[in-house]
Amino acid sequence: MGEKKPDIEINKPANSGQKFWQRPDFTLLLYVLFMIASMYLWKGAAAGSPERLDWSDFLARLNKDEVTEVYVTDRYLMGKLTEQDEKLRPRTFVTVPLKDPELAKKLEQHNVKISVRPPGSDWLSKFIFNWVLPFGLLFLLWGWMMKRMGGGAAGMLNLGNKVRIHPDTGEKVTFDDVAGADEAKQELAEIIEFLKDPSIITRIGGRMPKGVLLAGPPGTGKTLLARAVAGEAEVPFFNISGSEFIEMFVGVGAARVRDLFLQAREKAPCIIFIDELDAIGRQRGGMVMGGHDEREQTLNQLLTEMDGFDSTTGVVVMAATNRPEILDKALLRAGRFDRQIVVDKPDLEAREAILKLHTRKMKLASDVDLHVVALRTPGFVGADLANITNEAAIQAIRHHREEITMEDFEAAIDRVIAGPEKKHRALGEQEKRRVAWHETGHTIVAKTVPTAEPVHKVSIIPRGIGALGFTLQLPVEEKFLSTKEELKDQIAILLGGRAAEESVLGSISSGASNDLEKATEIARSMITRLGMSEKLGPPTWGKRQELQFLQGQGVTEERNYSEETAREIDAEVKDLVEQGHDRALEIIKQRRAAVDAIAKQLLQKEVISGEEVDEIIAAVEGASNQ
Repeated sequence: MGEKKPDIEINKPANSGQKFWQRPDFTLLLYVLFMIASMYLWKGAAAGSPERLDWSDFLARLNKDEVTEVYVTDRYLMGKLTEQDEKLRPRTFVTVPLKDPELAKKLEQHNVKISVRPPGSDWLSKFIFNWVLPFGLLFLLWGWMMKRMGGGAAGMLNLGNKVRIHPDTGEKVTFDDVAGADEAKQELAEIIEFLKDPSIITRIGGRMPKGVLLAGPPGTGKTLLARAVAGEAEVPFFNISGSEFIEMFVGVGAARVRDLFLQAREKAPCIIFIDELDAIGRQRGGMVMGGHDEREQTLNQLLTEMDGFDSTTGVVVMAATNRPEILDKALLRAGRFDRQIVVDKPDLEAREAILKLHTRKMKLASDVDLHVVALRTPGFVGADLANITNEAAIQAIRHHREEITMEDFEAAIDRVIAGPEKKHRALGEQEKRRVAWHETGHTIVAKTVPTAEPVHKVSIIPRGIGALGFTLQLPVEEKFLSTKEELKDQIAILLGGRAAEESVLGSISSGASNDLEKATEIARSMITRLGMSEKLGPPTWGKRQELQFLQGQGVTEERNYSEETAREIDAEVKDLVEQGHDRALEIIKQRRAAVDAIAKQLLQKEVISGEEVDEIIAAVEGASNQ
């Protein structure tokens, strides 16, 4: 392996190890002392400047024999007075003379000496104090700022290099600190071997990959994986965000890229990690103006640098993004980012491993089952699971418990999914009844349709922003596909709340707005994207582009069909939604006794579990069948 190279922090002060008089702080002290002395001398020079007199004041002092010497020009008249300043020097004055033919005679009468040069005037000292000194101080201050901040306008405005290198603190991140990403770790294991010993691949004629792109949803641990690679390989880890390359001034980003790779070459073997690569790696277009031009210059410099170093230098560029679709094709070609690794959302087994990792230093009660917690958190990423464990710990502290219980984890999951409880948001009796029957409608339909996921919990406690209640369903196993029957059942479940309000209370409310929106979206996807329409057949209608790892964001739709087809699509969507509504209404009418019993229990307890729902249904419908 060889001797490990110590990591050096780039942001470490440059004056470490220097003597005091060699440090920039000492230079700054000299500048400050020089400025204070200069201001003092300047003040003294200003104190000896001539006093301005009106012509009438001058004549009055002349008649009192207080003027001893004058110098006359066509623009002004200067002179000395008999009075003395604090340094016992004759005070001087200046005035603008009027055309007075008797002036010379008056000066002779009072024995005033007429001089050919202004008394007390020193043009050299005035030039120094009025021009050289102020601009000299500004120049010295500017020079100090340039030296202190790194040189040039970029240094003064703090636009210098912002790269960070993590020092060896003894708490390095390794693969033991990363759970639930086994496939990604396997891909990166080879990079670690190449960093430890580049000759492993070069001796058989191969080359080490120059770049590794980690793509995946936010919160899946892409940055942690990159740091773990550096920790396993025991090499320096340069870390900078893509947005930190871009500044207001054109050229700063490209300079930072050059500086980054220069430092990396000096400390090879090492890893350069660029987080949020899409900030600078977005696909280039035809417009060239402002920040767009600066981003393109930065991207061009990055491409040049990646082409400019040999794979045997031991520098590996790693980057992370959750929007790989928008990256420039030149960035993704072979020879730059040779490997593209997907860091996706963890599955059930991976979620359980992540939960064990985050709870290894926590005090857990004996009733805590992390497998059950993993089952109840489908679609959660590593950051979500870390948040749940922390929220569970906070929940335990809130209730003055010494250990974290399963109840704390349940409360944490509910908080993350639906938001914090709003018990202070008091609902009126009528609204509370409506919410109870609404949630019961979702529950009874979910308990009736064949493909529904099991009901885990029903609540009428307001949560988050606008949620007055919720019905939580959790899958029994991981699912990646949905059949036509399952989608139809989902529509019926979503419309169960509205159907219950309509059937039981005889009116509908705005509480079903989100349910209607989701049901309509599912129906439209079935018709236009999934080919599940009986009338329109399997073709897809319209072009839809959506970010792979950011569902619901960056969605663009292009209509490529006629008005007649659009009307048919709308009619098909309407039919699907109405069929789901009719189904829900029928279920509620057939199982009205169970609906009433569940709703009454909700009004009493506010929260009931899926097991309680099953017991209520069995008690009510079992008694009616006897």
